[in-house]
Amino acid sequence: MKHMSVAAATAAALLLATASPATAAHATAIGDVQQAMENLAKMPGVVGAIGGVYVDGKPAGRGTAGSRLLNGKGGTIPANSRFRIGSQSKVMVATVLLQLVKEGRLSLDDKLADLLPEVDGLVERADEITVQQLIQHTSGIPDWFYKSGTTEPAFDVFDFTTYYRPIDIVKMTRGLPRTGEPGEKFTYSNTNYTLIDMIIEKVTGDTLASELDRRLFRPLGMTRTYHITKPPEGIKGPHGHGYYPDSTGTLRDVHRFNASWGNGAGGVVSTTHDVSTFWRAFSQGSLLPPSLQEVLTRGPQPQGSAQQSRGRCAEDLKMWGGDAPGYVALTVFSADGRKEFAISVTRSTADDSAIIPAMFKTAEAVLCPTV
Repeated sequence: MKHMSVAAATAAALLLATASPATAAHATAIGDVQQAMENLAKMPGVVGAIGGVYVDGKPAGRGTAGSRLLNGKGGTIPANSRFRIGSQSKVMVATVLLQLVKEGRLSLDDKLADLLPEVDGLVERADEITVQQLIQHTSGIPDWFYKSGTTEPAFDVFDFTTYYRPIDIVKMTRGLPRTGEPGEKFTYSNTNYTLIDMIIEKVTGDTLASELDRRLFRPLGMTRTYHITKPPEGIKGPHGHGYYPDSTGTLRDVHRFNASWGNGAGGVVSTTHDVSTFWRAFSQGSLLPPSLQEVLTRGPQPQGSAQQSRGRCAEDLKMWGGDAPGYVALTVFSADGRKEFAISVTRSTADDSAIIPAMFKTAEAVLCPTV
């Protein structure tokens, strides 16, 4: 789905750093998570917020504030409830694809047109675009998420039931201008990961949801995580509800955000515990060999979208998140994988430009408390 950044939703990842090293006293110190969530919930446009901190895989604090439904209704969101993790899903999907590369079932240099002949003619220069370019957002393929030249979604946010096949979504980009030559520059595009979804299913003969479950969720013990693909499947169990204004400005519940738009771009539903478990495993290199992990961690980085921080231990912190109408999800984690702080915010505003940096500042204050 749309990836979060401070200036605009244009980045695949936000890797945040400062020049201030962490001290030994900060290695495992954790701030007040409940107070942090209460502070977030006071922000205009925030309906509810939950957060969970994990140190060496063990719970170290959690909190919930605001409400499950709009206008203070529905009680608080259960702190262990599921939520959409947005574009954090892309790292999981890319990990599955890179595991297939490790197994020799395809290569980083394979061409899109060879892997998916059905998109040749739908995607310009498909015979030049490589698997690595799709992963790293350097393919130049336009994004299906926005109407051309606007920041408005190109799809009906309130259509919760129509199923769109991945290829139907790829077709939406026909006629849109390319964003660059293949391999030329980083330009974030959800279409890259819709295509990766199709490649995984073509190579394995199985669904993306099944491959994620078999390769990541079950082995890592992410028992409450799943990938949704067909509407009207929603989030299982009590959870926070997000809202988005319709054409009249009326706020409408979008917690059932159409699953088929997610596909490989943002279809995973998880919990603070489970998404932290993934980032711990990923950070500690247990999912991919170093040479393949570097395709994700050392590839072209987005320019001009990273919120610079001046916190005492920010040098050790990385952030990956995502958002779409009604919600923002963020995980901030230490480079060594020892500490993770996962946050989910449901919102009632189309503008998240203030919420996103506040979420990172909140996470930094909790993970890097003054001692």
